[in-house]
Amino acid sequence: MNMKRWMTLLIAGVLFAAALSACGKKDGTVETPDGQTQTEDVKRPEVRVGSLKGPTSMGLVWLMDRQEQGLAENSYTFTMEATADMLLPKVISGELDIALLPANVASVLYHKTDGGITVIDINTLGVLYLMSSDHTISSMEDLRGRTIYLTGMGTTPDFVLQYLLTENGIALTDVTLEYKSEASEVAAYLAEYPEAVGLLPQPYATALSMQNPDIGNVLDMTEEWSKVQGEGGGMLVTGVTVVRNEFLEEYPDAVSLFLQEHGQSADYANANVSEAAELTAHYGIVEKAAGAEKAIPYCNIVCLTGEEMKTALSGYLSVLGEFDSSFIGGGVPEDTFYYVP
Repeated sequence: MNMKRWMTLLIAGVLFAAALSACGKKDGTVETPDGQTQTEDVKRPEVRVGSLKGPTSMGLVWLMDRQEQGLAENSYTFTMEATADMLLPKVISGELDIALLPANVASVLYHKTDGGITVIDINTLGVLYLMSSDHTISSMEDLRGRTIYLTGMGTTPDFVLQYLLTENGIALTDVTLEYKSEASEVAAYLAEYPEAVGLLPQPYATALSMQNPDIGNVLDMTEEWSKVQGEGGGMLVTGVTVVRNEFLEEYPDAVSLFLQEHGQSADYANANVSEAAELTAHYGIVEKAAGAEKAIPYCNIVCLTGEEMKTALSGYLSVLGEFDSSFIGGGVPEDTFYYVP
């Protein structure tokens, strides 16, 4: 091979290697075959997501699994805590970018941070059910004259029940509300007294039915709420997803991708209950997959966004605010609370 031919091949090889190197980069520019320069996509950030053990995290398990397999569109780090009080400091300090929180807690956080967070979706609708061994109960009217056992005076279950009773024409003097310190106490009372009526959230409600098949859901509070609110009204909301505004402003594409993947994850949980239940146990959200499989269909896992989210959530917060404005941070948040692209 003559020297000229050898030099030509050498230069070609160097250029080819350089092109391969450029194509492997996640940022910067590369030269196209026609000699033009184009900018490649910048590498996306690590998205740090926090959630709570329970229904709000059940809708994330497909995405958690995708991340574990290296198949997620974004790069995620997931943190799960037992209570919202453990998540809030991490959002405020910037340790978390996105968090799945109780709806009223998100409103409190919005006020606490002077509008520093935005709600991007509703992840869970109502998870409250009236439970009893007395299956003659089929309407709110059937509760008149009864004693209802529940937890948390001055909390969401209490406000929801009082609102629905009042809107159905049942005065609080027409029923007796008996408050217990824990859901397990309510469950124990229902098991001992067949005529008793108790208000329980998922997955406690399903766990109780599995232990005692005579006890079942007699009224779905989410359905009762929708009857009262009517078409286009607020919905009974359990969990919402918020993002720090600093992160949203810097990485809007990453937030859009999260919403897309979160929607796929919620759909997966509802369409593939057995598989989602296995993942729910795998990630420590519940102890056993069998319980999760029974509970998921009653957890109202969703991913509502845009105007639908805003209408549903604002109506719900308005009701809570009428009971106690401090419960939602001082008042219903402004329109900037809702992410409506």
